[in-house]
Amino acid sequence: MLLLDGKKLADELKNEIAQEVEQLKAKGAKTPHLAAILVGNDGGSLTYVGHKVKSCEQVGFKSTLLHFEDNITEEFLLGEVKKLNEDNDIDGFIVQLPLPKHINPDKVIMSIDPKKDVDGFHPVNVGKVTLGLPAYVSATPLGITKILERYNIETSGKHCVVIGRSNIVGRPMSILMSGQSKTGNATVTVCHSKTKNLKEITLQGDIIIAALGKPEFLTGDMVKEGAVVIDVGTTRVADTTTKSGWRLKGDVKFSEVSPKCHAITPVPGGVGPMTVVSLLLNTLKAAKNEV
Repeated sequence: MLLLDGKKLADELKNEIAQEVEQLKAKGAKTPHLAAILVGNDGGSLTYVGHKVKSCEQVGFKSTLLHFEDNITEEFLLGEVKKLNEDNDIDGFIVQLPLPKHINPDKVIMSIDPKKDVDGFHPVNVGKVTLGLPAYVSATPLGITKILERYNIETSGKHCVVIGRSNIVGRPMSILMSGQSKTGNATVTVCHSKTKNLKEITLQGDIIIAALGKPEFLTGDMVKEGAVVIDVGTTRVADTTTKSGWRLKGDVKFSEVSPKCHAITPVPGGVGPMTVVSLLLNTLKAAKNEV
């Protein structure tokens, strides 16, 4: 069983990015600059944004964090997005989700300049990805393709089963896996809450991407021998034995599934670190005007 170590790969990619940033600076180019807007104090969001800021420092990027209380108005937030759109020193930025209930996330995402949308959520970037055009691919799907590529996982002609149809992971992942690319050309089945005979379908999967947010949903009896399993789940589960009082669980029951796999990502240390590094890759693209 091959462990697809996202943390190790993320560190390798960060080193590569840092070297490229040094080369850009040596040529007199500007330092890539990533900004993030965080509204409120959601624990997961605080941790995630903290990782982004630290990662920027590690690769030599400039980073800006705008942290607002959760009682700000939608109008105020849209004003802050407009400022970042117009700031020539900012190459890319993200608005951390989820947002407070009184703020419409679609309206906020639509207000982001597609050229600075390094999260890849704007309809312009989603559309370009669908058409196979140069675009910012949303961070988690991009991270998964990098894992498949760097670990030489063959995808062409394989049956890929994607569990989950969110606009953040499931849908873009299905498009990327079926597209004409090095980590594409797969036959893709998308499963979701209304899918019948789910186990029957997952047992056919050469590659399974579990992205539904239900801890340990995918069990050993749902996976065939030799499958490649990508676990996107990161649910906080109460655990009194840890210092934090919780631990992360994936969508895959690792103890049952891993013995049957050719390759599998762990949680934590799999897809998560690659999501952060993918934002850096997109920001580097933005700084070089490659999209």
